[in-house]
Amino acid sequence: MAIVSDDQTPVSARRSAAKDLVGEVNAQTGSDLRLIGLPDQGTVSSAAYVRWPDGHTGVLTRSILSPDTLHLIADVLASVSARGVPVPRYELITALSQGSAIVQEQLPGSPPRHIDPSIIEAMVDVNESFAGLLADWPQVELRSLYLAESGEGWCLHETLERYDDRSRTLLGWIHDVATAGPDQLTGDDLVHWDFVPGNVLFDPTGAVTGVVDWFTIARGDRHFGLLKPRFYLGWLAAVAPAGGRPTVTAAALSRLDDLLDQLLKPATYDAYWAHWSLALIDWAIRHGTQSEIDCYLDLATTRIR
Repeated sequence: MAIVSDDQTPVSARRSAAKDLVGEVNAQTGSDLRLIGLPDQGTVSSAAYVRWPDGHTGVLTRSILSPDTLHLIADVLASVSARGVPVPRYELITALSQGSAIVQEQLPGSPPRHIDPSIIEAMVDVNESFAGLLADWPQVELRSLYLAESGEGWCLHETLERYDDRSRTLLGWIHDVATAGPDQLTGDDLVHWDFVPGNVLFDPTGAVTGVVDWFTIARGDRHFGLLKPRFYLGWLAAVAPAGGRPTVTAAALSRLDDLLDQLLKPATYDAYWAHWSLALIDWAIRHGTQSEIDCYLDLATTRIR
């Protein structure tokens, strides 16, 4: 599960890893791709820009998913793109010695460098375009929220139980939320599991030109995808900008809070908030920094009543 990019990785190490990945993909497929650049720090640090022999460019990434799963994602994205939603086509999928690789279409635009209310509104608007897109895709699963028990390798309740009194209090609230409603997404919307600003591209006028990094897809309620950016933007606002991370205004956070209040019923809001509290704090305790742990815990507990 991608949480935030590794913006502490040196550029030289990222470039070396990208060269190795391009070489392995070329050896597997004979594609003759050429590495032409890396994304800015603070976006998708594992991605690389490549050029095909005919001159057009693409974005190469590594995935832990199987080629079969990636082909399903590719088919869904092709269907969604045909309906006018700005998502990339997958141009190559191949198995590697470890995991898989994808070369996807490089969409125009770039992630925002400054998050204000207009960026929030544009993100929410494009998220609304995901409504009902998976009604004809029953093979895309409805995902668990893991409020009652741990997931496999993530959303681990035991992590919060062991950490401190704050995390144990939060876990008790999560268990209470689990008893009040379903522990699974519902609906036929397309859900982006990592709908953070680094995965939304904008043109100079502020219009959305692409939604990228579909490391996985899910069927359910599109509004679920708006909760992760609330946590991530809260963390960005609390730390000094560094490593290419965007700045975030207090007005942007306030606007997102207002929209979430309008879009979600309180019980649904609680369930989604509980999931992302669990997922992000479990990840931060096991893999993140102290600032991430403290920020996510402070934010998560604001909804405990």
